[in-house]
Amino acid sequence: MNLTLQTAAFPLLAAIGEPSVGTWIVLTGAAVNVACALVGCFLILRKMSMMGDALSHAVLPGLVVAFVLTGSRSIVPMFVGAVVVGLLTTFLTQTLHQYARVPSDASMGIVFTAMFALGVVLVKKFTGGLHFDIGCVYEGALELVPFADRVWGLPRPLLSTLVVLVVNLFTLAMFWKEFKLSSFDAALATTMGFSATAMHYLLMTLVSITTVASFEVVGAILVVAMLIIPASTAHLLVDRLGWMVVLAAVIGVAAAVLGYWGGVYWDTSISGMMTVAAGGMYALAVLASPKYGVVSNLVRNLRMSLLVLRDDVLAMLYRLEELQSSERLSAQEVTTAVGGNWLATVAVKQLQRAERIEAAGDRLQLTDSGREAARQLVRSHRLWEAYLVEYLGMPLDHVHEPANRVEHYLDAGIQQQIAEELHSASQDPHGREIPD
Repeated sequence: MNLTLQTAAFPLLAAIGEPSVGTWIVLTGAAVNVACALVGCFLILRKMSMMGDALSHAVLPGLVVAFVLTGSRSIVPMFVGAVVVGLLTTFLTQTLHQYARVPSDASMGIVFTAMFALGVVLVKKFTGGLHFDIGCVYEGALELVPFADRVWGLPRPLLSTLVVLVVNLFTLAMFWKEFKLSSFDAALATTMGFSATAMHYLLMTLVSITTVASFEVVGAILVVAMLIIPASTAHLLVDRLGWMVVLAAVIGVAAAVLGYWGGVYWDTSISGMMTVAAGGMYALAVLASPKYGVVSNLVRNLRMSLLVLRDDVLAMLYRLEELQSSERLSAQEVTTAVGGNWLATVAVKQLQRAERIEAAGDRLQLTDSGREAARQLVRSHRLWEAYLVEYLGMPLDHVHEPANRVEHYLDAGIQQQIAEELHSASQDPHGREIPD
């Protein structure tokens, strides 16, 4: 189609001019990534991550049969062949799992390997004389998208991918409640009148269509990554399904842009670099996710360790005062008593900065605010010991360690409830006074 017809069909092109080769590549990659991410979110929630891999391999015989019957690689017969075989794969997998009592992962492996093997046999048997382009299935041809035939001013692979993207968006919007409910609780969905089985097959249909539309662009292997990685990354970052879908789409677009830059810079496969970019963002999410990230968990564990150590220091100094002993501990002795590592040293310094403890010569003692905090800790400890003995019947020599762990988490309200249950007991099981 010449530029005149293009601008007639798409007036926007007349304003901005013909997009560059790189723009077509990025737009196509982004459309593929977003289309895959939309359905990939529900695969992740259903714990069916490998179903994308299974379908991407299992639809191969459908592609070959469609090509043999029509002699064409046009998108319509390819879609039909892939969807039929994709649904057949889903049906066989579900049947083996439900009726033959085969584990879901084993049934998936059995069916998709058998279907893929059948596809390989058909490829070897029929594609020699028909020039079936096996490279489009495995490697994709994203770099060639700008030079493809134009339909309505758009490269044909981009247009077909946009159609699938629109279909996915429309279907998810129409059945959002049903998809959401059946993904989290299939039994409840069925009870409420939403067929979880129908939603399952509808999702598999979308996955099959999306997979085939992505074959020519990114190949069968890389489409699996696009189905899973953006959705998995979003799943690490948010806990709301709506935001997960939106964020997965954004990550898909970002992977397309970064992958194109990387592919051009290193003169390598652009679709491969898009997957590498998506994998890099997933790695960052694994490290820095606010709730599930490695660094976040490390920081939380560090803060909790310091909290426990600070509490232990305060409680230890309080118990020394209770004994009315003139003995005072030095900073080194306090640090050694609560572990002797660098965290213990940091905990002592934090207490000093917070004015919970202070130095009296070369010895440490509680300040008024530190004494009050320590009193609450000791109260929590002794109340919990009394509760364990009175209501659970635990031996006296078994209650110290559980109370030592729980004392850090009992606030004033819980302390009051326990005290009422114990009828305001004034002593713990060992005969020591419970602070007011």
